[in-house]
Amino acid sequence: MIPRATYRLQFHKDFNFADGARLADYLAALGISHVYASPILAARAGSLHGYDVVDHSRINPELGGEEGFRAMAAALRAKGLGLIVDIVPNHMAVGQADNGWWLDLLEKGRDSVHAASFDITWDAPGLEDRVLAPFLDGRPDALWAKGDLKLVRDAQSGKWAFAYFGHRFPLRPEDQTMTEAPTDWAPASRLLARQHFVLADWRQADSRINWRRFFDVTDLAAIRAENPAVFEAVHAKIFALYGEGLIDGVRVDHVDGLADPRAYCRLLHRRLSALRAGPYLLVEKILAENEHLPTDWGVHGTTGYEAMDALSSLLHADDGGALETLWRAVGGKSFEQEETEARQELLDTSFAAQRNAVLRAIQAAMPGTSEQALRPALAKTTAALRCYRGYVTGEPDTPPLAPPLVTALAPGLRPLFDDRSGAAATVEAVRRFHQLTAPIAAKAVEDTAFYRYGRLLSRNDVGFNPRRAFLSPADFHARILARATDFPHAMVTTATHDHKRGEDTRARLAALSASPALWRDFVQAARGCDGIDPSDTYILYQTLLGAWPDQADADFAARIEGWCRKHLREAKLRSSWRAPNITYEEAFCRFARRLVLDRAMQDFRDRLTALLAALAPLAEANILVQAALRHTLPGVPDLYQGAEFLDLSLVDPDNRRAVDYAARRQTLAAPPAADAPLAARKQRLIATLLAARGADPDLWTLGSYEPIAAGEGLIAFARRHAGRTLRVIARCNGYLAGRATFTLEQPCRDLLTGRILPAGAAADLPREWPVAILTGAG
Repeated sequence: MIPRATYRLQFHKDFNFADGARLADYLAALGISHVYASPILAARAGSLHGYDVVDHSRINPELGGEEGFRAMAAALRAKGLGLIVDIVPNHMAVGQADNGWWLDLLEKGRDSVHAASFDITWDAPGLEDRVLAPFLDGRPDALWAKGDLKLVRDAQSGKWAFAYFGHRFPLRPEDQTMTEAPTDWAPASRLLARQHFVLADWRQADSRINWRRFFDVTDLAAIRAENPAVFEAVHAKIFALYGEGLIDGVRVDHVDGLADPRAYCRLLHRRLSALRAGPYLLVEKILAENEHLPTDWGVHGTTGYEAMDALSSLLHADDGGALETLWRAVGGKSFEQEETEARQELLDTSFAAQRNAVLRAIQAAMPGTSEQALRPALAKTTAALRCYRGYVTGEPDTPPLAPPLVTALAPGLRPLFDDRSGAAATVEAVRRFHQLTAPIAAKAVEDTAFYRYGRLLSRNDVGFNPRRAFLSPADFHARILARATDFPHAMVTTATHDHKRGEDTRARLAALSASPALWRDFVQAARGCDGIDPSDTYILYQTLLGAWPDQADADFAARIEGWCRKHLREAKLRSSWRAPNITYEEAFCRFARRLVLDRAMQDFRDRLTALLAALAPLAEANILVQAALRHTLPGVPDLYQGAEFLDLSLVDPDNRRAVDYAARRQTLAAPPAADAPLAARKQRLIATLLAARGADPDLWTLGSYEPIAAGEGLIAFARRHAGRTLRVIARCNGYLAGRATFTLEQPCRDLLTGRILPAGAAADLPREWPVAILTGAG
């Protein structure tokens, strides 16, 4: 079943399955065919996202449990809506006392039935046959003396464990016979030394950890989904729900974190198809420039980051390098330099222990090589790689080396990747290499360089290439044609729970590319702040411009302060998550708050308001064009929760705030008005296009994609199926003027205005919209 249109919902304890069920009538009226749900399986208590799963065998009780999920699914089905769910086969939440697999591992070590569930390097120097548990804030002896680390006995199981606040570290079975806990550190330390785990300060994780994490998050441990028993356990509940018809497909989180994404996806497709024909299967995959998703994975495509990037690029004008010049004037570096430096830093810090494990694995696969030779080769390769990973496996049937990996590989590593013998050591070394480069790419690009590079923030988002300032219509067409050929039913999205800025925040900022002189004048007139780095100030000004609401109040100021802290810590230049510079953070937040609220900063706000007014015609056109193209291009349009109104959000948690559905219901039910605000016009545009999609799903789902030369500043294409045609014309690349240069062969009706255009008429845009959506024969 191919969805007509999906609607992403972020479930958590304050927005649960019952809340989702209550939206069924609204989503149906909007024209949605499927709810696209965040992870539904049991996650850590209080989770706001669901990606910290602790038990794959049951549905999250905080969301309503199985009963609540079934009730929601029934409510959705009653309105003709299906369900796609997000699954997390890469990792689980660990630490605390809520993951049975992890607790069993700590208790029994290599004898645990779950020893093979996690990716543990059992021969790591200094930790042989034990698991590092870096969850303490200090040394064990000091914490014991303070009374924070202690021995406790569980009232239900009767088992002894070391306890550190909410964490539990179970003792070995042979130590469970003691009747009372030691009170002195000497006997307690001897007891601790006998366990299958080693307690450590959380700060030692990066350099000592001997199990693979999700990125560099110590609370999330990678799991081995390539292990058949793990695969079945992780997917059993999802298979049951799909087989019963309660869900229609899945989205696989971070597919590049898996050992062999191709093998995993093929197996997942087979298992789902054996239960019920026609699963809709997507992968979260960030494609690098000129990288293409392999067509032999058995999936319908990606969740749409590359489509989001293409749409964003199309909205931008060619500023001739003016914005890069302004960025360099405040001390900024090129994006290429920022990415390279971030990759080098992270390999030597956050991923030092994992890097060392990879080096040992490569040495085992390439006898005679030395760490002295391999270390710089690995560093050079990871710094130069411009994609997440390759898919070569070392097996005889391996896919070929991806071009970005061929370009980046240091000569000393090439023999490893040319080996097709299937030797266990080779396969293991290649796997470990891929599972190192993928998280380094994510952390270096999305979570570091995107926060350091400030040429134009609308080009810094998940899956984007900031080196490319814009796309011409011809280049845009080429990308969409390639995507439609290989994956015609992939998702088309412009906002996600992971985006750095909301879709309309980006669309507004994109207008700056057409008016760099206005931005230059604004920045030059704005006041900086003593003690705040000019690059931070420059990025703050863009953030305020992109997210500025109709009324900037204390709530908005608080949102900006939250962004300020995250910006600084992710950039890792003047503060970081591991070593927060509270003094600098507070100074930056105070400056931001003054810009928003302080009376003395009214002149700044007046200039900002004037700039917004000057940019408004193009910004509003960008917002509407982006929404229109998302719903008319080949693929499944996805709407992020609440983004049918204006989405001027920032990075999470700001983009996961509660949505005012009462206002959206009321606006959708109201008759259209000529003077409706932009949010209402955007929602009406989306509803109109989804209604047309529902009325003729074959044309919108199966129709061809045929570029049309439309004239400067315009993008146009036709989609044809069974004698029916959809034609789309829209403004792009920062233009607000210009007329289409082609005529219509057949009479057409404009979906947005109702006007009828006769055959031979110019395919021009209506006065009130920056886009025309024309239907007719031909």
